[in-house]
Amino acid sequence: MYPLWSYFPRNEHAPPWVTDLVGVVAGVEAVISTETVPTGLSSDQVLQAIAPGLIDLGYAVESSKRRADKNFRPVLFGDNGRTEVSYEIDAFHDQLGIAVEVEAGRGAANNADYRDIVRTSLILDADYLALLMPIDTGQRRLCGHSRRRGVSSRRSTRRTDSNCRSRACS
Repeated sequence: MYPLWSYFPRNEHAPPWVTDLVGVVAGVEAVISTETVPTGLSSDQVLQAIAPGLIDLGYAVESSKRRADKNFRPVLFGDNGRTEVSYEIDAFHDQLGIAVEVEAGRGAANNADYRDIVRTSLILDADYLALLMPIDTGQRRLCGHSRRRGVSSRRSTRRTDSNCRSRACS
């Protein structure tokens, strides 16, 4: 079933918006799926593929790398209520408080997911983080195993080989 997803905390039912978001991702599976073959797509290309569906659901989506087209969300305020610190995110749903971050390519391989989790916890009005990660980053370990990741997961899901003695697989 595509995409593989998880909702945290695990002792609660996923809210209804999760099904809608998963449906958007599933709708572009043929373009973005890394389940069988790495696509080589960047985060921006994946975001571009899911953007129309997100917009239909009421998300504000980053439309380009130009400053005017980015989503900045406030984190800290200074004098007179002026935003002092803000973070750029891929998409945000104002009414539901959902921040969406898409990681692919280099970002997925470099544990940007941990940065996304910490940063989102600081964003004003962000109640949820929908973190989209490739199932396979396309990077190979020394033993030849692929580094596998679960969509919306905080931990990597690693294929292991009991014969492999590489530290990368332990």
